[in-house]
Amino acid sequence: MQRPGRRSAGSLFEALVALQARLRAPNGCPWDREQTHQTLRSYLIEEAYEVLEALESGDDKKFQDELGDLLLQVVFHAELAREGGRFDISHVIEAIHSKLVRRHPHVFGKVHAGTSADVLKNWEQLKAEERREEASPSQSRAQSPAKASSASLLEGIPKTLPAVLEAYQLTRRASRIGFDWEDFAGLVAKLGEETAELRQAAGSADARRQEEEAGDLLFVAVNVARHLGVDPEIALKRANRKFAARFRAMEEAAARSGRALADVPRAEMEALWDAAKRRPELTRR
Repeated sequence: MQRPGRRSAGSLFEALVALQARLRAPNGCPWDREQTHQTLRSYLIEEAYEVLEALESGDDKKFQDELGDLLLQVVFHAELAREGGRFDISHVIEAIHSKLVRRHPHVFGKVHAGTSADVLKNWEQLKAEERREEASPSQSRAQSPAKASSASLLEGIPKTLPAVLEAYQLTRRASRIGFDWEDFAGLVAKLGEETAELRQAAGSADARRQEEEAGDLLFVAVNVARHLGVDPEIALKRANRKFAARFRAMEEAAARSGRALADVPRAEMEALWDAAKRRPELTRR
């Protein structure tokens, strides 16, 4: 909702685009002028994670600010592309607008989708068709339906994704056409099966098998999170933060007794860990 006297989102966005162009101009900011798509890659990832952290904090002001930082990355990359004569921000906006209309035929067309599952199934089919068209537009039109349907549903998942996210995306895609565990009980059974296989591999001298079985166990764990409606990357990030906070509490407790944590006997370390786990502020991070 727009407050009285406040500029429209459209005019503010245009001002932001103009501002970034000004920073890249010959008399603009030296740092901005030095940047390329390559040098900005780490900032794009960093800003995305900062948005997630702000979202979890419950601080709307921080969330708002971090979304702005992420938006700036989009504007910055579009400006670099405009300077190179490839595309500009209007092309970016037009493309996502057209894509949303095209991928929601149950809203803007005559396709029926009564549930979220129906929507996701239609979405994946439409994306598969788009990927076939992008790969070879003229050939796709000339192909028979059987050949045209041969493109993999998994195409388009970046191989550069972190392994946890890649596993999540792969199995989420597959699940949308019904290739999935039937229920959570089946997944739990699979988790036990993979744990047993890893235990066997750990008792062998076969390092390659140990790596394979560890990977299988992690893969199933990702699917456990997915079946619970949990993003495994975010869940693991939270677990990492919780571990780090508790470990630092152990270090602080050891320091109060005049020792480094490395000098504390293992049994006492366990006691310090248990004490950290009981601290309410360290139970959820």
